[in-house]
Amino acid sequence: MERNSPMPESRERTEKERGRADAPAQGKGASSTADDAADAAASAQAVTAEAAGQAHAEALDERLRVALHAAGEKKALDLVVLDLREVASFTDYFLIASGTNVRQVQAVADAVEEELRKRLRVKPARVEGYKSAEWILLDYGDFIFHVFEEKSRRFYDLERLWRDAARVQLPPELAGGEGSLRNER
Repeated sequence: MERNSPMPESRERTEKERGRADAPAQGKGASSTADDAADAAASAQAVTAEAAGQAHAEALDERLRVALHAAGEKKALDLVVLDLREVASFTDYFLIASGTNVRQVQAVADAVEEELRKRLRVKPARVEGYKSAEWILLDYGDFIFHVFEEKSRRFYDLERLWRDAARVQLPPELAGGEGSLRNER
């Protein structure tokens, strides 16, 4: 491949690496056996990643389950867990939740912090944004709990920014309420 390859060829390679074997082949003739093997490996990797996301829901750490349960008890909306272990080194998981107003956002953050402290004797290493309560971040080291006010969540859109991370399927008892944000799931 040339050093300054055209964008479509680069995009095609990226899509193959992500397991999108059905991506249109731009600028290529017949595919070779090596390309077929690479496509098969990428597809297998994508299926494995999807299955791993579903398996992680069952194997979620107790701290994550307690945090999700506490958020759900305060009627947090649109609970999402992103598995960042394959794409980031600073944390393993992002837990993302929304509240409809400043008081609810603070109540969700308080409940998560209190339940983890009471049940598991775990305190966050850092808390950011509590006063303004548009986006409260509770940093527990290997997971970070983000509580957003709905407008801020749409603006910052962490799910889009971290779209390469696997999305963990949550059991119904931990999924929280459905808000107006993510109806296109």
